[in-house]
Amino acid sequence: MANKKSFNLHYAICVSGAAETGHCSSGAVEKAEEIGREIARQGFILATGATIGMPYWAAKGAKEAGGTVIGFSPAASKISHQKTYHLPVDYHDVIIYTGFGYSGRNLLLTRASDAVIFICGRMGTLNEFTIAFEDGKPLGILEGTGGTADIIKELIVKSYRGPGKIAYAEEPAELLKKVVELIKEEEL
Repeated sequence: MANKKSFNLHYAICVSGAAETGHCSSGAVEKAEEIGREIARQGFILATGATIGMPYWAAKGAKEAGGTVIGFSPAASKISHQKTYHLPVDYHDVIIYTGFGYSGRNLLLTRASDAVIFICGRMGTLNEFTIAFEDGKPLGILEGTGGTADIIKELIVKSYRGPGKIAYAEEPAELLKKVVELIKEEEL
């Protein structure tokens, strides 16, 4: 008879946001680090696009809090990740080199996650948002961080696709709590 072990699956929470952060609101970087720390404190796994900017700062926060971080790279190898895409490898436990460029990476990243949280953002963040929205994922918008995150409510209204499964908050801990509630509602 096989030895049965008990497994405790953890939620994988993706943080998506601007790689170039010059247009983000004051305090957005600190909020990205805090959401990473909060994800780690809750015992969840942080998933990122293995990039710079908001996802990088979230990864830093998660690692500082003892969390696990998995990155999904657009590159096909570590060498390409660093030399072609000029992306970092620190603050990640594992990086999956997809070889699918940014659009393909975004699809895999959002599909591999139980929920996606958006901080600031530009066009790539919008791409991740629309993929996750169309897939019916639980989503969290960290309001007041600038860029894409601050236009989502208007975009939802003007897109005529319904409200989706979206939580909004200005504070990282409050947002993560709301996102986890959305995940648990899905599980029922």
